[in-house]
Amino acid sequence: VEVESMTRYVSPINPAIFPLLAVVLLGIGIFFTAWFFVYEVTSTKFTRDMFKELLISLVAALFSGFGILFLLLWVGIYI
Repeated sequence: VEVESMTRYVSPINPAIFPLLAVVLLGIGIFFTAWFFVYEVTSTKFTRDMFKELLISLVAALFSGFGILFLLLWVGIYI
């Protein structure tokens, strides 16, 4: 197989929107992190719900993780 006959790889996400994705996803992640923190501080041990804690923390971790991924891609650290 010759190099000239190969097709060039094209990213499924346009690199021009990496900054927007990083800011939006990190903003959503910070929101859910703050919600989790407020929930933990304001609830007592009798009113806490383990399922709600796990769900909020999972959503916060997912948005923050993808936000950090696009932040790294935005600044040129290709992982």
